[in-house]
Amino acid sequence: MSTVTPVDWQTRPAPQSAEDWITRAGEVATVLATDAAARDHAGATPYAEVQLLKDSGLVTLLGPTEHGGAGQEWPTAYRVVREVSKADGSIGQLLGYHYLWNWAARLVGTREQWEHVEAEAARNRWFFGGAVNPRDADVVVTEDGDDLVFTGRKSFSTGSKVSDVTVLEGVFEGTDQHVFAIVPSDSDGLTFHDDWDNIGQRLTESGGVTLDGVRTPWASAAGYVDKKFQPRIYNTLNVPTIQLVFVSFYLGIAGGALQTAATYTREKTRPWLHGGHEHAVDEPYVIDIYGDLTAKLWAVEALADVVAAEGQRLHEEPDAVTEQSRGEFEVRVAAVKARATDVALEVSSRIFEVTGARSTASSEGLDRFWRNVRTHTLHDPVAYKRREVGRWVLGGELPEPTWYS
Repeated sequence: MSTVTPVDWQTRPAPQSAEDWITRAGEVATVLATDAAARDHAGATPYAEVQLLKDSGLVTLLGPTEHGGAGQEWPTAYRVVREVSKADGSIGQLLGYHYLWNWAARLVGTREQWEHVEAEAARNRWFFGGAVNPRDADVVVTEDGDDLVFTGRKSFSTGSKVSDVTVLEGVFEGTDQHVFAIVPSDSDGLTFHDDWDNIGQRLTESGGVTLDGVRTPWASAAGYVDKKFQPRIYNTLNVPTIQLVFVSFYLGIAGGALQTAATYTREKTRPWLHGGHEHAVDEPYVIDIYGDLTAKLWAVEALADVVAAEGQRLHEEPDAVTEQSRGEFEVRVAAVKARATDVALEVSSRIFEVTGARSTASSEGLDRFWRNVRTHTLHDPVAYKRREVGRWVLGGELPEPTWYS
């Protein structure tokens, strides 16, 4: 981000309301947008971009106000991720994952644990990464006195080198008992690999990680009391919560694609020589496509906001979450995830129909929107999201809580 003019965020009034924070996210997006295509092409580790998220206050959005956080709620966090992603889908994903991992202690841990983690995170402006990939072989966890020792490898660790702390997940040796713990990202034995070389989301630092005897005190094992896990149904809300994060940056990327394409059409697209129009913006098919794509995007954004509000009600009373309320929420999340996937792919692909052949130049960077959406929407098959909805409609079947549902 060397070409970006620094912003002195300290001289600006601190955001107070949810709308103020969404406006702040838009200001951050404006900074990111100035060289988004060039940074995507370079693929460098986004240290400066994460520092921007810290300096602007976005990293502590969900943190407690008494420790310097903004004390905002999940619906605002989703909107913030959407705004940032309009400029840079990679940074939007990093921020969204950060919010989830920052919240992980509250989802899984005891009150004493999550209050400590959230206070430290807000005070120190920690940026969170996570080494949790269910498709890999389990990381093995063993005991050594008062410590737990994590050993293994994960293919993906989003945030890796730009994170201050990393959420680890593993299974106690010889059991099926999982354990989460948060450790400093510079812990001995924690090695991040520079092997993230995918077509999209290139700045998410999502490469592999090796855990070679990473140690952490038993007391950091989230949700364990006297070495026994204390389960709650609220624990299982992690999947619908992160799936709504996905929805947020898919919609943000789609919105950014439409905005960028519209500017290009107004300023650069030439009218078709046989169309009889002097300007491309007067071409009927151009007007129709922009209207069609915008209407579809607005519809999914509206659904996403409603589902986010439904989820907030569950977060407000975690001990009241039931299998029924959790399952019905997951069905709604599955529905919006399916629609957001389809619309984001359509928008990011069809913009080229209304920008023209010259818009495919690498210097324009319009391809990054489709590459980013296409890459991450393969995270889990959208057909299984539609199946969750269909089975609930036809037979009242609730999705079983898994790593993906």
